[in-house]
Amino acid sequence: MTSFGTLLNNLINDTVQTSLCHFAPELALSATIILLLLLRLFGSADRWIPPYFTTLVGALVALGFCGTQLLDLLNSSKEPEPFFTGLLVFDHFGAFVRGLLALFLVLVVALTVLTGIPDREDGPDFYTLMLGSTIGMMIMASANHMLMFFVGIEMASVPGYAMVAFLKGNRKSSEAAFKYVVYGAGAAGVMLYGISLLTGILGTASLPEMANHLAIVLGDAGGAGTAEGRTVLLAVLMVLIGLAFKLSLVPFHFWCPDVFEGASAEVAAFLSVASKGAAFALLVRFCLALVGNNPDAYPDFTTGIGLGLGAIAAVTVTFGNLAAYSQTNVKRLLAYSTIAHAGFMLMAVSALMVVMSKGSSVKGFDVAEASRMCVEGLLFYLFVYLFMNLGAFAVVALLRNQTFSEEIDSFNGVGWQAPALCSCMVLCIFSLVGLPPLGGFWGKLVIFMSLFNIASNVHWFMWVLLVVGGANTVFSLFYYIRILKAMFMKEPLEDARTVEVPSTIGNYTLLIALPVLLLGLFPTWTTSLAHGVATWLIP
Repeated sequence: MTSFGTLLNNLINDTVQTSLCHFAPELALSATIILLLLLRLFGSADRWIPPYFTTLVGALVALGFCGTQLLDLLNSSKEPEPFFTGLLVFDHFGAFVRGLLALFLVLVVALTVLTGIPDREDGPDFYTLMLGSTIGMMIMASANHMLMFFVGIEMASVPGYAMVAFLKGNRKSSEAAFKYVVYGAGAAGVMLYGISLLTGILGTASLPEMANHLAIVLGDAGGAGTAEGRTVLLAVLMVLIGLAFKLSLVPFHFWCPDVFEGASAEVAAFLSVASKGAAFALLVRFCLALVGNNPDAYPDFTTGIGLGLGAIAAVTVTFGNLAAYSQTNVKRLLAYSTIAHAGFMLMAVSALMVVMSKGSSVKGFDVAEASRMCVEGLLFYLFVYLFMNLGAFAVVALLRNQTFSEEIDSFNGVGWQAPALCSCMVLCIFSLVGLPPLGGFWGKLVIFMSLFNIASNVHWFMWVLLVVGGANTVFSLFYYIRILKAMFMKEPLEDARTVEVPSTIGNYTLLIALPVLLLGLFPTWTTSLAHGVATWLIP
């Protein structure tokens, strides 16, 4: 038997020599949080060092670590490596998503500097919450154990509750935060109960080991019709409910419009992009853990889950687009847009589950390549979604400071007063619709291609998703165009303020919108990177 001293030495060596190195981006953000709190403690220090400067430097350091790790993985072809005793995993997929989150953090912090939310007094508190939430999202992207699954989600969620309520004295903000807390606590409770049931029945909480234990419960022990099988199915559904809440999927979307309307546009942008990226990364890891290396042992179980996710995706896309038609508040409209885009991305996960479960039964069909195409489409969509959605919310935040309103009517005629700013909005809106030659077009195209490939060879239900996705792409144009119509085709309101945009703000929006165009004109590099990451995730 190994002695306690030996175990302790092995733990220390693993932590110091391997784990801390892989955990460098999170450590950089943690050090930034400590520095912000120390500056707040000494009060006068933040007069000379603004909180946003400290946060921006820490975020850039974390982004540098993420970029270095991803390049090192791509160049050295390292195998996935568990760290912190297997709780987290260091691989290409996690490094890509963590880099995406770090890049987004840098851009959001820069936006808050331009808009003035938060002010210098509240800056340390606000940025501490944002950094803490980002650390939780990075843990979600690297989770290799159900413990980290739950810890990551809660670390990402709890600071978000406080950020939503950060507009002091704003009734809508306080109400939105209260709803977010109540709904979030309920979803977390359901998910935690599902995790306890799942790990209790399977006898393991490790994601890589889960499929082998599922094969015993569902394959050798009589399938999903047994008591154990039904309990596993219930547990998986409860875990998926927690993820559906984070992704604002129908019918767990009800918090999203109220929270986005009550929160500042900067916080809404952070929640709409960062939390979606981390939650989709976690959903992919969980789905791959369910499928495992031997999906033939219980194909009906995983296929049913994949089809169920597809049905939710179809309903989510349709509901999000239809509900957006009647909105008069831009943030609320973009909230329903966020719901719809979550549905589009969920289609890729649904296709992944179906093809990995049923694809091996089709002769001559390359299951691995089809699976990689699904992951590639999801990663590309997330990458371009970062810029186009952040750009839209950034324009709303910057115009809010000029017009003191976030209603669509308050944007009447501003296209001629701030042409650079509103031209960036045009690029972001048309990319959200999915029009060529913008990045959003290629994001949807790759997902639709994966659906077409699987529909033609594996399962007819993918035809339904393909038709629903194409139809909703057309539908979405009608409510998005309302924003542009107000900006360029309507006369300003009688009591409207004149919009004057400094050049610094114009340069920032150009920085956000330019990648949307470049990703559409030159998508090869990004698709190649996404395909390479998918190849390592699905050998």
